[in-house]
Amino acid sequence: MRRALLLAGLFAGLAQAAEPLTIDVHRDPNCGCCKAWIGHLQANGFAVVDHVETDMAAVKRRLGVPPRLSSCHTGVIDGQFVEGHVPAADILKLRQRPDLLGAAVPGMPTGSPGMERGNVRDAYQVIGLDARGEEQVLSDYPGN
Repeated sequence: MRRALLLAGLFAGLAQAAEPLTIDVHRDPNCGCCKAWIGHLQANGFAVVDHVETDMAAVKRRLGVPPRLSSCHTGVIDGQFVEGHVPAADILKLRQRPDLLGAAVPGMPTGSPGMERGNVRDAYQVIGLDARGEEQVLSDYPGN
């Protein structure tokens, strides 16, 4: 009996460890690339809470996303913003950086998650923003 309880506890712990990370995504109802980015997140193990918004500018202001880092949709995970087509791997990196307010892929670069267009890929960067408003490059993605 005791062994069964120990095994049950072990399996419960493993199940909890495998629970997906939850991210809130705010998007315009007519945005197709936003839905594609949500698909990218889900394919990479994230649970997405989809918020359809009528005023994305107000959402971005409320979350502290500067206009220079703006894109079409805005996510929030662990209190940090995720602006635009940030790859799932970079969201995981962001979670290790509590000194940052968030991360962004400004604009809508072709080839970023949700903006795939065949083999075409624009060069882009994932930019982190700290509380002083200073930016730093978190990742560089080359174009082709």
